[in-house]
Amino acid sequence: MIVFEREKSYVMVTQDDHAQVSKQIAEHCKDDFYYDSKDVQEVVLAIQEHDRGWIDPDKSPVWNDQLEQPFSFIDYPTDLKISFYEKGLDEVEEMSKYACLLCSLHYSSFVQDADETAVQKFWDIEKQRQDRLYDELGIVGNEKKKETLMYHLDLLKFSDFLSLFICLHEPGNNEKLHPFFKNGFPQLFLFVTQEPIIASWESNEVVTLSFSPLKSELNVKLTYKEVWKEQIEKDGLLQAFKDTPVAHRKVTFK
Repeated sequence: MIVFEREKSYVMVTQDDHAQVSKQIAEHCKDDFYYDSKDVQEVVLAIQEHDRGWIDPDKSPVWNDQLEQPFSFIDYPTDLKISFYEKGLDEVEEMSKYACLLCSLHYSSFVQDADETAVQKFWDIEKQRQDRLYDELGIVGNEKKKETLMYHLDLLKFSDFLSLFICLHEPGNNEKLHPFFKNGFPQLFLFVTQEPIIASWESNEVVTLSFSPLKSELNVKLTYKEVWKEQIEKDGLLQAFKDTPVAHRKVTFK
């Protein structure tokens, strides 16, 4: 779950709804960012399914007693989070080996330096999966394929981050940036720019990019629930979440 706190409520976006926005961003990127047109569908599939493991747990959000707020994907218990990652990656591999490799590399970049036993075990398992997929996909020893894979990974990460940008900020407010975005987006598309991409709100419904890989302006619809703190206190988080109607926010990227 992606959670943004307001004074009297929590704006809650499921990981899968966020991923669907990521998919739309990827589909709207310029053809140059795919390099090899035969991989486009598999790259888009990876972006659409990169948070697949969260689909079931996001149906039943859990309260974080320590932080006194709903658990988000950032602070969710590590052992459980890792199990979601593993389940999602196994399911994506059944759809596409290339998409799974991208998703595995994406998740591994979060955890490879962690010290926790569960995380180290996950990293070891994913390294074995990656080595196997590199071999099965004919990437081993092929520098062009490796370079293309890395650009596709950056495209996944960029689409993920741009979708997260609208999930983790108050629309129209550029003053309180989430730490993820303090220095711009970490993905550098070196063949077109050496500067980090900066996103900012032009209005409540428009986000501008300092450099855009998009073909043109893109209109997306973010699905979310605004769960009121008063209702959580009265009924508990799970019931309050279930009783809250789905809402939609329109955003234009340009």
